[in-house]
Amino acid sequence: MASATHASASKTQIVRPARGFRGSLTLPGDKSISHRYAMLAGFASGTSRLTNFSTGADPHSSLACMEALGAKSVLEGATIAVTGNGGAMQQPKGDLDCGNSGSTMRMLAGLVASQKGTYRFVGDESLTVRPMERIRKPLEAMGAKVDLTEGHAPMVVHGGGLKAIDFEAPIASAQVKTAVLFAGLGASGTTSFAESVRTRDHSEHALRAFGVELERRGERVYIEGGQKLKAVDMTVPGDMSSAAFFLCAALLYEDSNLVLDLLGMNPTRATLLDAISAMGGSIKVLDVQEHHGEMSGTIQVQRGFGGFKGMDISGTLSAQLIDELPVIAAIGPYSQNGIRIRDAKELRVKESDRIALVMKNLRAMGAEVIEHEDGMDVPGGQRLHGGVIDSGLDHRIAMAFSIAALRAEGETEIQGADAASISFPEFFDRLDELAIR
Repeated sequence: MASATHASASKTQIVRPARGFRGSLTLPGDKSISHRYAMLAGFASGTSRLTNFSTGADPHSSLACMEALGAKSVLEGATIAVTGNGGAMQQPKGDLDCGNSGSTMRMLAGLVASQKGTYRFVGDESLTVRPMERIRKPLEAMGAKVDLTEGHAPMVVHGGGLKAIDFEAPIASAQVKTAVLFAGLGASGTTSFAESVRTRDHSEHALRAFGVELERRGERVYIEGGQKLKAVDMTVPGDMSSAAFFLCAALLYEDSNLVLDLLGMNPTRATLLDAISAMGGSIKVLDVQEHHGEMSGTIQVQRGFGGFKGMDISGTLSAQLIDELPVIAAIGPYSQNGIRIRDAKELRVKESDRIALVMKNLRAMGAEVIEHEDGMDVPGGQRLHGGVIDSGLDHRIAMAFSIAALRAEGETEIQGADAASISFPEFFDRLDELAIR
């Protein structure tokens, strides 16, 4: 296995074709879970110890914001010890800088909304164009005042004196659900949140781990205000969204053999494993365990005898796979039947317009594709050549096209490859270890 070369410092990555894909790895802690544990540990009484916390920049933005609100965190080997503010946030001395993290901004807004004071949230250029109106409506219905700039950050939350509401989610969003549940913690009465499409339930598990009682009845989750959080110890499972890139790489090779240890197996995230199986992957679950409601396990992934088939993705499946769609689409040309994606307009308001960038970059590698407002058609049976990839400084685009590059003819140049550090700083090193050249 040869190492990839860097064309210019950390900005550009050259990815060369590979003959196979084999090996094992343990992924860094789940980004979504790490965010929630950082916030709740920072809000709890006592010191929580979080092992295998995400190495990505985004969850560390959540930690830094909690420190600005009175929490303290110390790195102890592979564990981060977070001493909370006991549910009484201090007024930050300056802005709460969320970096590139929409998760930090949206979810933390719910947590501060019940606290007296004024909290100004800022972020990088990408974050200032992502929609924040979706959390303003429920938080203002509860009694907070939220100032936005044309629906976007910078965002100012004037908190205090919240009352419970019964909220019907107009869009499928785990971040909006989390903001409402977090706000409900400090509201008077019982807040409920209804979702017609079941989103990831990490917040429900995390709240229960910290001692909060909540109840799910059908589509609706209920949380009573005034509950206090107590510190916990937690080992964060490996990140399923980061695993997606390696799982897709395993589909590209007849003799692939990939083992992932301590991978998060939360049922609301396991849709990806179902999709990999539907596209022709063979998955064996070798071990499963549970910690604070979160499942993790060891899986072995190979390409099945039928080859890489492709699939149609639409409806609720698109919402459940929203973070994984770029890499699935990026490898679509190598499939037998192609990849068809619909009902995924949310991709256009992520860290970049992911539909537009996937289309642009597949064309740069020689693919014929069709763009739709809410998705794309990527026909199968195509051959790709190396090209220059515009990541749009979006971590998932940079990593997705690094996987597509493994089967291309010639080298591929990923511009803005350092964006991968947002969620997975070790990505290119792990890719090199698994790619057989």
